[in-house]
Amino acid sequence: MVTLRNIQPLDRELLEEIGLSWHTDADGSSYIGEELIEVDEDQAEAYYSAANELYEMYVAAAQQVIDGERYLELGIPSNLVELIEHSWRNDHLHLYGRFDLAGGLDGQPIKLIEFNADTPTSLFETSIVQWALLKANGMDTSRQFNNLHEMLQENFRRLITGSRPPAEFDERYAQEKLLFSSASGLPEDEQTVRYLQRVAHDAGFYTDFCYLHEAGFTAEEGVFNKDGQRADYWFKLFPWEDIAADELELTRMLTRSTRSGGTQYLNPPYTLLLQSKGMLKVLWEMFPGSPYLLPTDVNPLPGLAQVRKKLFGREGANMALVATDGTLTRTTEGPYAHHKDIYQARAQFAQDTRGNHYQAGVFFVDEACGLGFRRGGEILDNASKFVGHVIV
Repeated sequence: MVTLRNIQPLDRELLEEIGLSWHTDADGSSYIGEELIEVDEDQAEAYYSAANELYEMYVAAAQQVIDGERYLELGIPSNLVELIEHSWRNDHLHLYGRFDLAGGLDGQPIKLIEFNADTPTSLFETSIVQWALLKANGMDTSRQFNNLHEMLQENFRRLITGSRPPAEFDERYAQEKLLFSSASGLPEDEQTVRYLQRVAHDAGFYTDFCYLHEAGFTAEEGVFNKDGQRADYWFKLFPWEDIAADELELTRMLTRSTRSGGTQYLNPPYTLLLQSKGMLKVLWEMFPGSPYLLPTDVNPLPGLAQVRKKLFGREGANMALVATDGTLTRTTEGPYAHHKDIYQARAQFAQDTRGNHYQAGVFFVDEACGLGFRRGGEILDNASKFVGHVIV
């Protein structure tokens, strides 16, 4: 059972002051939980170790997919393959990702649900909001598994230092320009991107922000801000698979600019491999003895309670819970029906006394560095809440 500690919640005015404008859900309830989850040292260490080991497994699995050209079974659009292989071959920096994990709080084993490697959200909540919850309640802010802000800053510096320690970064030599973009009209995405821009700026870079529709592109040089200045790096919080499907000419242009050494992209195109839930099947093939993995296949799993989900999907959309006899016990609608199905054995989520389910999110930025939780029903959808934690 999850142990919760009641706290004084942050009022809406303060949440907006620190940048969280999406604090209230459509039903008028608070998006930020009014309790903290108590996590002990061993549990925090277990989440840390799980995410680090899983990332190594993902790297090995991605190499096998590339070597075997298994793109079709992962749902990877063919017009992204060259970009993916180029970014992988040249070891482009993976800025950040988030592992979604079941278990870990109540004696249940930690199990991988999926890896949000390309466009993970809840970054701002994990890094800033849950820290502010401890501070506002007079608690020791170091009592969290949360050095996400510092690790992001170090990872930006690795754009310059590469394999050398980020401490060797010298701002005098950081002339590269970083452009950050999100879609307009999406405050959560925009605040996440503007937060990353501030981190990069504080790390010593020249930065700018523009909405996706304001960015310019050429096949020779890459991406430009709205004033016509070329970006050395472009961070866009927008799924690679949607760019490939909806922006065919842009995809061709980005590919051609990559060949000529133009703008480099964050997160890199290869993160789409890691984001695809088809990787869960590849991982199960390669590491069937791992304690962190669940049986996964493109076909239903006979005799197992399981979850049917799409190779690409978000916030619990287009999912189904399947009983051991194959009957559907719960389904959700959504915009991802056109993607192929994947079947994963159902994991046990930690619960509280009210029957709420909790899923851990562990951010990976060169290593595991930030823990937060989502709370909701059997399928964690876009009505789920963010819940912070404290180490006891």
